[in-house]
Amino acid sequence: QWRIVGCIQERDLSYLCTVQIPTADRTASRQTGPVCFASCLRRFRRRTVLTMKAGQNHTLTVTRISDYGLYLADQEGQEVLLPNRYVSLADKVGDAVDVFVYHDSEDRLVATRETPLARAGEAAFLKVVDKNLHGAFLDWGLAGKDLFLPNRNQQGGIFAGRSYVVYVYVDDVTGRCVATNKLKSFVNNETLTVRPREEVDLLVASESEIGYRVVIDNRHWGMLYRNQLFRPVQVGDRLRGYVTKITDDHRIDVSLRQPGYAGVHTLDSWEYRLVKLELLSSF
Repeated sequence: QWRIVGCIQERDLSYLCTVQIPTADRTASRQTGPVCFASCLRRFRRRTVLTMKAGQNHTLTVTRISDYGLYLADQEGQEVLLPNRYVSLADKVGDAVDVFVYHDSEDRLVATRETPLARAGEAAFLKVVDKNLHGAFLDWGLAGKDLFLPNRNQQGGIFAGRSYVVYVYVDDVTGRCVATNKLKSFVNNETLTVRPREEVDLLVASESEIGYRVVIDNRHWGMLYRNQLFRPVQVGDRLRGYVTKITDDHRIDVSLRQPGYAGVHTLDSWEYRLVKLELLSSF
């Protein structure tokens, strides 16, 4: 015998999947139904390989034209709508289109030609545009679509009008992109993927007396020392930098200048003069 506890409606796959729990399992209490359902949903999503994932850019093919826009499909035939406001007269069936895919307010996958301020797997400095009882909404850089920052993902006070460093990821249960400013689970130095002298992407996350703590390549923490700066820097800046040192306990030091003599020639003219003055004052 089976007891139906819920249904998973996967609009991505255009079919309805029913999750069933055997009634013979007498060890589960009545209150475990939703928990079992959520667990089944996570297992279902892990087993279902989707080539078109929310929060990422995809190159898709125009398969048909409707009154609402263009329908785009991936290699598996999974379709997504590109609304009319992003369609040009030059678009036609068979064209390859690069789009960003996300969930709309009705939980449907939709596509856009706009570029978000952050994709899934990226850290960003985003502004809070609204709040309610369930969480905050961040400016995502998409027309009519904000990024949700749930209460459970908030650390410290979150205030409308201010900007915060957050990490964007895909929720295991809903499949939707959400944000968190609890970066510890996503940004850490346990297993390093960078090496000394490597050029990296930096996001300035916080300021201290000795310098700025930065997120390196959306994966690791690093330190940009104040006494090595020759340009204005503030929290939220995105910069290109270089790994200068990695300690035995996996601490990473970075600089905006390329290590060695080559770094001097990459500086702006005013920076070059500052470096020259610094070198002369050391004698």
